[in-house]
Amino acid sequence: MRFIGLISTLVITLYSFLIIIGFLPSMYTGSYVIAIILSSTWLVLSAYYFFTPITSVHLRAMRLITYHLMALATLIFIIGFSQPFAALYILLFIATNLYFGRTALILSIASFVLGAVVDMALRSQLDSFAIQQTTMSMFAIIFLGITTVGLMTAQETKRKTLVHSQARERLQYDRVLTIMNNLTDASFSTDAKGSVQIYNAAALDLLDTNDSIKGKNIGELFNLTDTDNTGVNLLTILKEATKATRRDDLNHTYGDGESIRLEMTFAPIRSSYSLKKNEKEGGYIIILRDVTKQKSLEEERDEFISVVSHELRTPITIVEGTLSNIDVLMKQPKSPDMDVLSTSVTTAHDQVLYLAKMVNDLSTLSRAERGVADATEDIDVHELMISMHHKYHAEAMTRNLLLEIDLGTKLGKVNASRLYLEELLQNFITNALKYTKEGSVTISAKRTKDVVRFTIKDTGIGISRGDQAKVFSKFYRSEDYRIRETNGTGLGLYVSTKLAHKLHTHVELKSRLNHGSSFSFELPIQ
Repeated sequence: MRFIGLISTLVITLYSFLIIIGFLPSMYTGSYVIAIILSSTWLVLSAYYFFTPITSVHLRAMRLITYHLMALATLIFIIGFSQPFAALYILLFIATNLYFGRTALILSIASFVLGAVVDMALRSQLDSFAIQQTTMSMFAIIFLGITTVGLMTAQETKRKTLVHSQARERLQYDRVLTIMNNLTDASFSTDAKGSVQIYNAAALDLLDTNDSIKGKNIGELFNLTDTDNTGVNLLTILKEATKATRRDDLNHTYGDGESIRLEMTFAPIRSSYSLKKNEKEGGYIIILRDVTKQKSLEEERDEFISVVSHELRTPITIVEGTLSNIDVLMKQPKSPDMDVLSTSVTTAHDQVLYLAKMVNDLSTLSRAERGVADATEDIDVHELMISMHHKYHAEAMTRNLLLEIDLGTKLGKVNASRLYLEELLQNFITNALKYTKEGSVTISAKRTKDVVRFTIKDTGIGISRGDQAKVFSKFYRSEDYRIRETNGTGLGLYVSTKLAHKLHTHVELKSRLNHGSSFSFELPIQ
């Protein structure tokens, strides 16, 4: 409006100047002095208003009133209401309505009518044709002004409606984007051709990229294969979907060859509005999750249950058969053979102990997996090792073995789960006692700087190189006949690795066949 005011003023001033010098004809014979004064005032005011910003509504109203007075004076004393340039008054109609509304517009029109009446009164000597011409020009300008204001108001209403619509659309988009970005699963929204429109941060994490993927085809972002290792195009899967679908049988392979298992939920977007006729698909929503670890755990769990069931079946069958045999012997009319009974009872007892050991190992494994005893405490290493020695000294004596203890000085304390640490040491000690026929078992704890190293060393049968890589697997037992002579679940060392993991350490095995073994691990001093 400031630019329009400046340009309009310059045009009116130039027009007035041309009339003053007689270059353009005019029906009016007003004073040229007044015309020069008005023109000069126009120039000064327009320049001042252009370079001085409006700071208040009151100041804007004063400027509009000044423009009205100047325009009316120019029309009355210089140009006249019947001249074409009188139509510039319409700009005042527009500005008044824009800044102050309909009431101000009515006042602006009224001022124009009043100016025209005053003009006709001052020019009473004019003939009726001139008065008629002035009257017609007045009504024409008013009509054009009202029409222009009406059209601009309608356009402004449409513009505001559009802006409001765009703001609501942006708000909805931001809401959807906020929801998606707060999802931990990778989420994508695509158009009907599979071009990515919206995605979240988890999607970039899944794809292992920081680049924008907006506009890229969803089928080209993933290198999918099914369980048969057959290539699958994600966009093809999406186009075949008619409802929300879930799949967890697809693998995605990264550029470096690493493969992950994906769980995918996807659905077509049904759109009631489309730019294309008869097109109802508005795109697709895809949610992806890396379930590699979950699937691995499920498969491991199923395998574990299968193996445990098999391992439990053998001792249970033996116990059942042995007890049935005892029952038959006890029901015979003659006295049963005590040697047979004793052997059967011993066999049943050994198998029950075997089952108890397996249940204990499984219980320990379960506690470690569930984190039941994860709470840590400060444990005095010296006192712990002394208590371990006292606990198993009697058992070593019954096996004609020497249980030695070798402790360093200033062992200090470690901060760990007492249950996990004790059970880890117990597993190694009981294994050492079980597989040592003669000689000794040494319980050792030595400090090096800020680390204490626990070691259980024996002079037993040892472990072959081939078996050393397998002994920490669940239910694994060597084919060595000396190991097969003793009862064992094959869970002890597997449980030990789980306990070591919970203690944030790892087990180091050193062994030589027929020369004994040593199991070591380290914990930081508190």
